[in-house]
Amino acid sequence: MSSEHTAFVEHRISRGEGTVYARDYAGSGPAFVLMHGFPDNLRIWDDLIPFLLAEGRRVVTFDFLGFGASDKPAGITYSFKQQLGDLEAVVGHLGLGTIVPVAHDSSGMATLNYALAHPEGVASMIMLNSAYSEDDTVLWPEMITLFATRSMQALAMAIAQSPEQFGWLLTWQQKKFLDSLPEAQKSHFAAFIGPVIRDNFLAQPGAGPAFVQLAAEFFDEHARNAQHLAALKRLDVPVKLIWGQYDPYFPIALAERRRSQLKNASLTVIPAGHWLQADEPAQVAKAMLS
Repeated sequence: MSSEHTAFVEHRISRGEGTVYARDYAGSGPAFVLMHGFPDNLRIWDDLIPFLLAEGRRVVTFDFLGFGASDKPAGITYSFKQQLGDLEAVVGHLGLGTIVPVAHDSSGMATLNYALAHPEGVASMIMLNSAYSEDDTVLWPEMITLFATRSMQALAMAIAQSPEQFGWLLTWQQKKFLDSLPEAQKSHFAAFIGPVIRDNFLAQPGAGPAFVQLAAEFFDEHARNAQHLAALKRLDVPVKLIWGQYDPYFPIALAERRRSQLKNASLTVIPAGHWLQADEPAQVAKAMLS
């Protein structure tokens, strides 16, 4: 059963320049607020949500502006600051009060920065294979690195403006994630996560403009977040790091480094890839609920 077949209330939440699309699944709080990363949208949580609902928990998920079913206004500036604002708008509009933000991929930025801005509004945090403030020894997905590297900007923009070239790059990058998975997990990735990513970009209007702008400030955001590490270390909020061990770009060493930067963090390793919530949803839910 996927969350597509589970009852939720849809919301359109104004962000001034456009509206954010959110789904609210009834249950007891504090609500899990599930966020997506660069290449995808809220659909990546479809396999996990039923396991959380089965335990009676309230779940909220949403698409950041520029992604999925949220508006994609032309000419606006997409940024990590804007994504933090999207999260704040969702929490405020739905009256969620205290939440458990759940990060994946690039939404690690919004999760930890939300906790720093609203420490009283966070019961705990959960981070699945996500980024916040890494040094330049980390090998990020090549597609991200291309768009994040200033000297490559002309090439990156030329690729972004060619649907054929951009589509090829997307498929190539996807295969790098697919190839790292155990055989038993490959078919679901190919049938589910692959199309979610592809449709996110290739169905128009797509997430291309938001992706391009966010990727361009990816390294700058890491540098900005490095200035918050001392405050983060003082933050006495429990953090669960739940990590897929077969991720070719977000290794367990990255999770261990994150744990060392936090005051009150635990690490659970799952035999899964980058999208562990789709590879092993029952195991991820168990770790989240433990």
